Amino acid sequence: MTLASIRQAPKAVLHDHLDGGLRPATVLELAEECGYDQLPADNAEALAHWFREAADSGSLERYLETFAHTVAVMQTAEGLRRVARECALDLAADGVVYAEVRFAPEQHLERDLTLDEVVEHTLEGFREGERLAAEAGTPIRVTCLLTAMRHAARSREIAELTVRFRDRGVGGFDIAGAEAGYPPSRHLDAFEYMRANCAQFTIHAGEAFGLPSIHEALAFCGCDRLGHGVRITDDIFDNDSAEPRLGLVANYVRDKRIPLELCPSSNVQTGAVPALDKHPFDLLARLRFRVTVNTDNRLMSDTDMSREMLKLVETFGYGWSDLERFTINAMKSAFIPFPDRLRIIDEVIKPGYAVLIG
Repeated sequence: MTLASIRQAPKAVLHDHLDGGLRPATVLELAEECGYDQLPADNAEALAHWFREAADSGSLERYLETFAHTVAVMQTAEGLRRVARECALDLAADGVVYAEVRFAPEQHLERDLTLDEVVEHTLEGFREGERLAAEAGTPIRVTCLLTAMRHAARSREIAELTVRFRDRGVGGFDIAGAEAGYPPSRHLDAFEYMRANCAQFTIHAGEAFGLPSIHEALAFCGCDRLGHGVRITDDIFDNDSAEPRLGLVANYVRDKRIPLELCPSSNVQTGAVPALDKHPFDLLARLRFRVTVNTDNRLMSDTDMSREMLKLVETFGYGWSDLERFTINAMKSAFIPFPDRLRIIDEVIKPGYAVLIG
């Protein structure tokens, strides 16, 4: 199993940030176009290296600082369309057949765009990317998730924006940002609005902060998925034994088949786990949690879905059938209608892996 062969496998990603996946050359070009002069490097190779090094701090807060540069060049209609278009094309070229890409509209208002305009231009970019990818023979479906920043006070407004656009390409809602000091229950009004409108949402929880963050996201907020969720292991005991004991929260997550949006490279970078071979992905997979493989931020982690999968293969010895299971886990958990999920699983993912498995 090689990187090239894994690129041929159909993939589904649920946790990918639009402002964390820009091409370095695009950052440079957009910065010149909009007059942003604060970039730490003036060529694509050096800029890519800076993003990777800055994100490798082991701190979620430091990791999040790198986004100041990408968000700064995503303040115009054309900038948003271009970044979204290239995002779809880059994912498709990597063999991704279904992607959920999230971003925070409230961070893109510095050039007088409205929230609705920000979403409209971004969706236009995704649709352009889908069309171009299909023409290139690498079809992809992209669903947009709208994120509210947990340190701000616009979550209800972004939840309403999500519902307003849910029939136009927006599949769900999310909160993101530094976890410590900003529990998900601070945004309970937004989550209650989503539930009242039968709308789906995920919550960044259990990454930098522990089990209380996960418990709040589930018990108080009622999330459909957990963004990251690696700290669920705080509720799993005797990890080295044949039958680890699960606490109440871990049992609930497994029994309810709540998807874990695990991002291996990013989880190491932010210090959520100490090293890839210490990542709980394999433990959780063996315990039959609904684990999924994700990129988080392709620019900051210098990664894509194929490289994330290859790292798991090399670290834990997975085969094609394992990668197929993780992909189907993700597709089962997607924020699109059930018939659409089933069609992609039956007509794209399973046939694609059947060829690889042989």
